[in-house]
Amino acid sequence: MEGTYSPSQLPASSIKYHHSYFTPAEVEIMSEKQRGKMTVTQEDKIRQNACGFIDAIGSRIGFPRRTIATGQSLYHRFHLFFPRKDFNFHDVALAALYVSTKMHDTLKKPRELLAASYAIRFPDLLSKSKSPFGEVDIDTVDPQLVEHDRQRLLAVERLILETICFNFTSRMPFSYVIKMGRALGASKKLTKLAWRLAIDSHRTFIPIEYPPHTVALGSIYVAAILGSFEQPEGEERQENLKLAGSLGQRGDWEQQFQAHLEDLEAIAHVMVDLLIQRAQTTANTSPATPSSPSPHPSPRNAYLSSIQSNPTNPFNTDQLIRLKIAMRESDHDPRPRESWQDPDSASAVGREVIGRNEGTVRFLFEPPGFAGRS
Repeated sequence: MEGTYSPSQLPASSIKYHHSYFTPAEVEIMSEKQRGKMTVTQEDKIRQNACGFIDAIGSRIGFPRRTIATGQSLYHRFHLFFPRKDFNFHDVALAALYVSTKMHDTLKKPRELLAASYAIRFPDLLSKSKSPFGEVDIDTVDPQLVEHDRQRLLAVERLILETICFNFTSRMPFSYVIKMGRALGASKKLTKLAWRLAIDSHRTFIPIEYPPHTVALGSIYVAAILGSFEQPEGEERQENLKLAGSLGQRGDWEQQFQAHLEDLEAIAHVMVDLLIQRAQTTANTSPATPSSPSPHPSPRNAYLSSIQSNPTNPFNTDQLIRLKIAMRESDHDPRPRESWQDPDSASAVGREVIGRNEGTVRFLFEPPGFAGRS
């Protein structure tokens, strides 16, 4: 049958290229392939739980935001290539965070990550701990369990390294939020909300679909919309309305910030969907939501833990849905995105085999013809 080869016919070597970003269409194709029999809702719930798990561990240990955010993006990227049913999200989330600590030089040993994860996954162990910092003494945990979890973490780490083709480059949107906010004359309050939205964007596919400067500008745009839609009249609302109106139509800012109006609109819809989901979850569940998976926040990181359990959400569900409708009425057609994948077949997206020992594999940092290639 065409496309089927015996082991002797497999190529002795192959090349795999690192793709910094994927188009939304590529992400949908690859996600659908790895989703299997799961529904989109089930997949999204697992993804949010994993992101909350990474956030909680990072906050408990005291990682900088860049380490946590990169870990979340690595988790998303991993499941563009590997089926969700084959992996426990705790294992993948821990491995993604472990790789992120290497990328940002905030390295922790696997045992330290496991100890923090046990405090979140097994509150009964935490309640027995005598540590003044609210940590689990890993020496009191079954050694076989710890070693088994450590081996799984390292096995998934290898697969994650293959998905990024061992490219440890990572660019974050947070510094762009500050610089662009100043350039646009945004208030400190709006910039702070945009920063929080940029953090939340890593719970979605946005950072692997758009470069960091576009994510930052999109976060500012969403913050301006939230600060002006159905808000009390006043000077602050007028400033936000002006900024939202400026970024909501074509202008010199597209050339100045090397961004596109259509991309900001796409980012805005994803972010508002995330806020709607959060509003619904907060209203329908206990406080132990994906935003706050641990009922035992670490005293050492009480400030960070309080941020996670009280995310900024100035609207209720009905208001956010009305905002979505208003945004749809002024939307532009999606911008055609150039793909570095096989241009002749969308089905070729993500079809390369990763994680198998079939011949020699060369991992290159960028695809041929990439604009930044030296």
